[in-house]
Amino acid sequence: MSDNLRGSLWMMLAMLGFGIEDAFFKAATGTGGVTAGMGTVQFGLMAMMIYAIYARRQGVPLWDAAYLQKGLLIRTGFEICGRLFFALSLAYTPLSTTSAILQAAPLVVMLAAGLILGEKIGPHRWAAMAVGFLGVLLIIRPSPSGIEANAIFALLGMIGFAGRDVATRTSPPHVRSAQLGVLGFAVVTFAGLVILAFEPGKPQLPTGQAALLLCGTALAGIVGYTALTSAMRTGEVSVVAPFRYSRLIVALILAYAVFGERPDTMTLAGSALIVVAGTYSLIRDGRRRRT
Repeated sequence: MSDNLRGSLWMMLAMLGFGIEDAFFKAATGTGGVTAGMGTVQFGLMAMMIYAIYARRQGVPLWDAAYLQKGLLIRTGFEICGRLFFALSLAYTPLSTTSAILQAAPLVVMLAAGLILGEKIGPHRWAAMAVGFLGVLLIIRPSPSGIEANAIFALLGMIGFAGRDVATRTSPPHVRSAQLGVLGFAVVTFAGLVILAFEPGKPQLPTGQAALLLCGTALAGIVGYTALTSAMRTGEVSVVAPFRYSRLIVALILAYAVFGERPDTMTLAGSALIVVAGTYSLIRDGRRRRT
């Protein structure tokens, strides 16, 4: 088996894990068994503890002074934004819509890399970004009265994750992936506490069913994160990275089978534009780097 095929399989496993993670979280918060804030706190704590045990077994310290360096602080800030609004979007927005908008994150990363990091972007990739953002507009369909509030959650979450990915490029290279996992899920916990602070009434522990669903959320998230790390370290990025869009296929299937969602034609068309534009941009970027 070639490295490219192995890396592609790892990427598809990662996207399957993340898609199941999203479905579990939406099911837990959608049944009324737990609020978005408390659900995010429990999910973050469970995954952080599992990653902390994994890091210690590898002999990796849980704390690194680099966490306080500018690059990682910026990364942490963006991840708080992404986790906070993505959790709200999963709780209150259709899974298909949330997942579709999230797929635009690589296009935003590319835009930021060109404008902030000074990377060269050719006219073909600028055109692809325009097509991808047109797809986002087809999904959220802004009107003279504004954009639906729930869609704003997904947009802000996507921007937060894109900012995190850009900031990751400037983070200290000696920080291990296990440490980033602990830090990342600590951020999830903090984002949950922020949501919890603004939720009405006293915090309530999740019901038994919701707690089990959140356990599934944590396990699926860890599988996804671990597989994603393996994918990006195996094979060529330009070959492996486009398979990240398989997450949208997983989300659409789960949205239909579990939640009975029926995305309309505009949402499906917008999703297709985002996937085509993102895939083209990633392949084009890989060819440019090889050249």
